[in-house]
Amino acid sequence: MNDIVRGSEGLLNAWVQDPNVVKVIVLMVGLLLLRFVTSFLKRVATRRIDRPESVHMVKRLISMGAYILAFLLLTSVFGDKLGGLSVAFGVAGAGIAFALQEVIVSVAGWVALSLGNFYKLGDRIKLGGIKGDVIDIGVLRTTLMELGDWVQGDLYNGRIVRVANSFVFKEPVFNYSGDFPFLWDEVTVPIKYGSDWELADSLLRASCEEVVGEYSEGAKKTWKEMVKNYHIENAMIDPFITMVANDNWIEFTVRYVTDFKKRRATKDKLFRSILKKIDANAERVGLASATFHLVESPPMMNVRMFRDERESLKDKSGPL
Repeated sequence: MNDIVRGSEGLLNAWVQDPNVVKVIVLMVGLLLLRFVTSFLKRVATRRIDRPESVHMVKRLISMGAYILAFLLLTSVFGDKLGGLSVAFGVAGAGIAFALQEVIVSVAGWVALSLGNFYKLGDRIKLGGIKGDVIDIGVLRTTLMELGDWVQGDLYNGRIVRVANSFVFKEPVFNYSGDFPFLWDEVTVPIKYGSDWELADSLLRASCEEVVGEYSEGAKKTWKEMVKNYHIENAMIDPFITMVANDNWIEFTVRYVTDFKKRRATKDKLFRSILKKIDANAERVGLASATFHLVESPPMMNVRMFRDERESLKDKSGPL
């Protein structure tokens, strides 16, 4: 019995004194400690940050930092074991880099998105030819809730699209909501000749003030910040109306600012308001429309009878 105990103690001492075993223990303790710290930082970030998109981004950055630290811990603990494989790793790394160049560019795109100001969660963008709202920004891909396609207007069609982050280096990134969360839009109203065009102009201005007046005030404040931060002119934010007299009618164009997510709804409200005001002044103002006149077709019966008469004469007297 004593021999068995002494043999077990000898094996335990040999096992503890083995440097590889010590390294494994150090690695496991380090990983457990890193996991605890990562979870703690994520909880703190959730409590201290109010904006959901910021919380999401901070959590991703903490997770990415934890992976990097875990890799550094592994290489530092087993650095002497990995030294002989450096040449093999270099050759293999060159081949992997060539085969996974699209993945590497996507990761670089994620770094650019994290450090730059391309777009953030909740922004409405057009990336890689796809337009939609950003619902997730991953290391390799950006996830969009798609807009349009077979659906008219800026409305969701139900498809979720994942676009590679590498497109931030390949194509322009259109951001509909970045620093200026408003869009300019236009509606065209044709007024027939003979109408009181000055009254029509005042009716359109009243509709603009009624529907989009609230957007103009908020847009002015945001545009002032844009002028401070960028080399850009102080554009006109208030709604304005232009008029063109063409061959068919007097064409009024109404230009206004609206929220980037309410473009279609705002246009609907504006048209309803304009039509109500024009109907209330129908004696003085009227909408124009294109009129097409179809020319009557020739009487087919007479043509057929004339052809029959010519054929009968040819039979009786020969060629005419």
